[in-house]
Amino acid sequence: DGPLHTYIQHSAPGFLLAFCFSDIIVIATYFLLNLAVGIWSSCRVSRNTLNGYFLAGRDMAWWPIVTMPEYLGRRFGGERIRTYLAVLSLMLSVFTKISTDLYSGALFVQVCLGWNLYLSTVLMLVVTALYTIAGGLAAVIYTDTLQTVIMIVGAIILTITAFNKIGGYSNLERVYSIAVPSKIIPNSTCHLPRQDAMHLFRDAVTGDLPWPGMTLGLTILATWYWCTDQVIVQRSLSAKNMSHVKGASILAAYLKMLPFIFIVLPGMISRALYPDSVGCVDPDECVRVCGAEVGCSNIAFPKLVIELMPSGLRGLMIAVMMAALMSSLTSIFNSSSTLFTMDIWKKHRPRATERELLLVGRIVTVILVVVSVVWIPILQSANSGQLYVYIQSVTSYLAPPVTAVFTLAVFWKRTNEQGAFWGLMVGLVVGVCRMVLEFAFPPHRCGVVDSAPTVLRSVHYLHFAILLCGLTAIVVAVVSLLTPPPTHEQVCTHSLVLHTHNSLINTQTISEVRICSSKSYHTVELLLHRTE
Repeated sequence: DGPLHTYIQHSAPGFLLAFCFSDIIVIATYFLLNLAVGIWSSCRVSRNTLNGYFLAGRDMAWWPIVTMPEYLGRRFGGERIRTYLAVLSLMLSVFTKISTDLYSGALFVQVCLGWNLYLSTVLMLVVTALYTIAGGLAAVIYTDTLQTVIMIVGAIILTITAFNKIGGYSNLERVYSIAVPSKIIPNSTCHLPRQDAMHLFRDAVTGDLPWPGMTLGLTILATWYWCTDQVIVQRSLSAKNMSHVKGASILAAYLKMLPFIFIVLPGMISRALYPDSVGCVDPDECVRVCGAEVGCSNIAFPKLVIELMPSGLRGLMIAVMMAALMSSLTSIFNSSSTLFTMDIWKKHRPRATERELLLVGRIVTVILVVVSVVWIPILQSANSGQLYVYIQSVTSYLAPPVTAVFTLAVFWKRTNEQGAFWGLMVGLVVGVCRMVLEFAFPPHRCGVVDSAPTVLRSVHYLHFAILLCGLTAIVVAVVSLLTPPPTHEQVCTHSLVLHTHNSLINTQTISEVRICSSKSYHTVELLLHRTE
């Protein structure tokens, strides 16, 4: 099929023995289509204004509030909470979003094409940044729409193919329970599949995802992400009207039920079919397979694609995976630059021109990408090499205080600025201490004695999220009650608390909406803020 095919085969032995020219054609066609949509959408909306770049010209309403920290700034007054939340959001973007997306995308390209990890990272960045930095939110939204359709179609095809290969769900349970790698660590059990692998609610003490943490801890993290994270909020703020916002949120809630079918189950099938690679435990073997000593579970999805999909469809699935990762990256790039520009830079330079603010937003995107790339080596060895566990654990240490403050700000009128600020500070200190310990004592490899402190071994990160959220709420409540209450304007005039909007809704036009679609319950909650 030509020199490129020969290069790919020799550079990725064991993975792309049947990678065909037709796959390359599909991938190239997809990326060209993706770039065309991004460029077209950016031409529809002016990229030289703040609304055009950050909110897609509000053509997708014209809410005066642009970021979530800005809402809390109006709710409590002052600037320190708004600035802190903007900085925290940028940190979370680096630690849990940009770096993980870059790593997982680069890993996928590395597995499929045999390229160097950082060369693959550069490839992803070039394609993604090309239309994000140039086009703003409009390019992000339109390309995401295209990618969502492709992802769902591709995931359906892969799931059906994988279940046909393993013989259905009933056979999956049997094969998974005996999927043991051929090379194991003597006198250890880490090579054995978990006995509770097919259980959703696992033991509260010994489970890798204990049921209290799954039900309460993940709900706290989901509330932070779906109700306050700029990536989600910014899309809602760009909607044309309230009906569009509600419809989009409900659709997203339904789509959140698909990962179990299209991600979790295919991942288990991959572990069952390829225990020597996906389920490797010997450090030397894992380095040979995926380049990481701690495990190769991250290659489960690309391994399934390479081994099971026929020519052409294999290329489509590679495009699907890249679409998912670039979709996430584009949203993060735009929302992060919005946070820094509107909540930090504009506050320190109130007379800055729109041209300056747009330039700053683009520069911030580049800086965040560079820092994220530097963070990738640390990410590779964290949490036994499992990206999902890494993301959830870091979020558990930093996000629960924000959930507590946001919830109290919306539902309890007595919450004031002092209580919210000191609650956030206490939560930050406690969370960072736990995170530092986590990186200082990474999870032990198979066959190695765990030397981590008791607080790490006995308190699961999802349980820690529950405790941290509760501690923050207590501090907020106590400090708020011991200090003067918020002003009438902060609570009632702008309808920034849920309890205060009912008296205004019948006589005034709603001009601001916040969407809160819970990842855990798939609900949509409308928080009405300012009316005019």
